[in-house]
Amino acid sequence: MCDFQVLSKGVKVMTTLDQDYQLFVSNIRKKTGIDLNLYKEQQMKRRLNSLRIKRGFPNFLEYFKAIEKDGTLYLELLDRITINVSEFFRNRPRWKVLEDKILPQLLQTKKLKAWSAACSTGEEPYTLAMIIQQKYPMTHLDLLASDIDEGALKKAKEGIYHERSIQEVPKEYIHSYFTVKNGLFHISDKIKNKVKFKKHNLLADPFDKQYDLIICRNVMIYFTEEAKNHLYQKFSQALRPGGILFVGSTEQIFNPTQYQIEPVETFFYRKM
Repeated sequence: MCDFQVLSKGVKVMTTLDQDYQLFVSNIRKKTGIDLNLYKEQQMKRRLNSLRIKRGFPNFLEYFKAIEKDGTLYLELLDRITINVSEFFRNRPRWKVLEDKILPQLLQTKKLKAWSAACSTGEEPYTLAMIIQQKYPMTHLDLLASDIDEGALKKAKEGIYHERSIQEVPKEYIHSYFTVKNGLFHISDKIKNKVKFKKHNLLADPFDKQYDLIICRNVMIYFTEEAKNHLYQKFSQALRPGGILFVGSTEQIFNPTQYQIEPVETFFYRKM
């Protein structure tokens, strides 16, 4: 898709195809509150264009008209925008660092206020809840998990997973915190009851304060640099002094001191 035509004087103007997409972006923002301009444009445009073509619509205008009428198409779009890919103990060595080095520092008062931001279908907050239950059972855990995708949150609250999602879960955790029914793994109520799920738009909604731990992994890579800078500032402001931000394995923060945080372990940052 060519977004611009170059005129003889070197001036660029948007083509009809690009206007079609920008109108779609505007309509989606009005309908959902999600501003696609804050995501990396080429990645998002490619992803949505592929979905539009797959569903047989000649342009984004016709696609949006169909989304307005068809709830299934709407939920599919949200799923594609929000990139729901998750698993328990994703990048297991980093969770081991959290378990053995970070949590002992945070749990000196036997209380933990934590937030799993952009939690997708719940594997991440449930992983934290299992670690706390297994290793630090006397801890009072106040754990919020949030996502913009209501479909993902519904699945998270159900707590039912395919075997591929639990490949990295230690065997003792599987025995203690899951039951298997018809080949699916159901997480136990004692873990489900430790997590409060909430719909939340990272890019638009306010953040709570005084968190000991914020986990936001494998999400920032999809945002523009402007959006990332804004979010890192907001995450920093949401942490108490000494609180920890845990990011994904491809999301190392360069110049973290500009956000009043400092590295303590690889992919862990402490509020200064």
